[in-house]
Amino acid sequence: MSFRDNTVVVLETGRDLIYAGQGLHELLKTPAVYAQARVGLRTPHSSSPAVNEYLVGKELEEALAAGQDGIQISYPFADGVIGDWTQAEALWKHVLFKQLGLRRLQMESPVILSIFPGLSRDSYERICKIFFERFNVAAFTLIERPISQLYAANAIAGVVVDIGNNATDVTPIYDALPLHAGRVTTSIGLRDCELYLAHLLRANPSVMRTISPPEAPLDEDAIQNTLLELVHMLWEQDHIRPPSHGEQAVAQEDEGITDIGAIVAAGREKAVIESGMRKKATAKQTAAEQARQREIEALDLITVTFRGKEVTLGKERHRFCEPLFDMDLVDHARPANAPPPKQPHIPLQEAVNHAIAQGVIDQRQYMWRGLFVTGDITRHVPGIGAGLRSRCLPYIVREEVVTDVQPRSINVLHIPEYYPEYRDTSDSYAAYLGSSITAKIIFHDPQAKNFVSKSDYATYGPRVILESSTALL
Repeated sequence: MSFRDNTVVVLETGRDLIYAGQGLHELLKTPAVYAQARVGLRTPHSSSPAVNEYLVGKELEEALAAGQDGIQISYPFADGVIGDWTQAEALWKHVLFKQLGLRRLQMESPVILSIFPGLSRDSYERICKIFFERFNVAAFTLIERPISQLYAANAIAGVVVDIGNNATDVTPIYDALPLHAGRVTTSIGLRDCELYLAHLLRANPSVMRTISPPEAPLDEDAIQNTLLELVHMLWEQDHIRPPSHGEQAVAQEDEGITDIGAIVAAGREKAVIESGMRKKATAKQTAAEQARQREIEALDLITVTFRGKEVTLGKERHRFCEPLFDMDLVDHARPANAPPPKQPHIPLQEAVNHAIAQGVIDQRQYMWRGLFVTGDITRHVPGIGAGLRSRCLPYIVREEVVTDVQPRSINVLHIPEYYPEYRDTSDSYAAYLGSSITAKIIFHDPQAKNFVSKSDYATYGPRVILESSTALL
């Protein structure tokens, strides 16, 4: 049994966000819809609320924007497990039937669910049961997110570093199989970067005068929330570069020969045009104007509009990613009354080294050659992988040890340029792209055994997912 491209649904579920789309086109597209992986419940409520009682997506956002009181917010996937099955079902139901517009009674769509690794076999069975009995899907399969993310980078061996809001998952993979014994979750993420930069901006008098003027000062909580909002705007508008740890990108001078084909293939037409315009403008400047321009560029100042005011910032904004590599900065920036983290504090470079070290010794060099950093942050702050690579080099450079199995290099992976729809998204949609590639292969094979059909489920029940899912091969 095979399915048409336009019916296949890709449902990618992470700790913080859910991405989804229907249809596998010739040029694999980015997700059509997304939802924050959170639900709201108005209090008071029964001890066991039903799926339909939860506020999800736009309904929840409108309720919060209206300032409605008594809404309890929950994040069922935040801990890397399914913390509440009713909430998880409410989220998936919302994405499938409200955002994608599918109809349960006329459901003809097979679904591939990309989900975080490490779930129990009982959890796989329960997920399978929900999708067949509650959503009436035509076929179903599961794939673990690190596997799909690595597939998107055209690799089957490596280590996937998935940066989330409050935690980062590091998964070593060899021969398309995750090494679960080596999986590491560290309690650092995007939120720590935001807190740290907000802490640094407090030392900028210009910023503080703008957001909390002496004639109308804000209280401490309002200042912190305002700074966090400013920081969020900065990284979301691509004003931040990651620390390179001594590695600097070398600008290539124009040698007078332009490879138009290469530029179009890389999707860099706009950047090349803008570069040419800047060179022409600079050529017309006087020597004094050019010197002033170089001085401004050295200061790396930007002025942004925030809440109707002009805010000028300098190089401190590029220190945004430092907490990912230094635990002292994380502890320094977190509020004193913050709850203790549920996962250990480990810098990303140590987490990667530990994860790979759990593999067989002759496999490690292949995993080091596939360092793949992903997560929503990479869409707006590209280059984190290069910064992580430079910090990992000391773990493999040992001149006193020279063997055939000694790692000699670390390669940073990216989504290939031949996926045009993904050129401007960095590596943030890797799990969705990898799931789409997998779905295109398995749902087109009439003899496929890597998904559960409706007849399989009717015959064998939810346990059949343990034998048919790509996640458990």
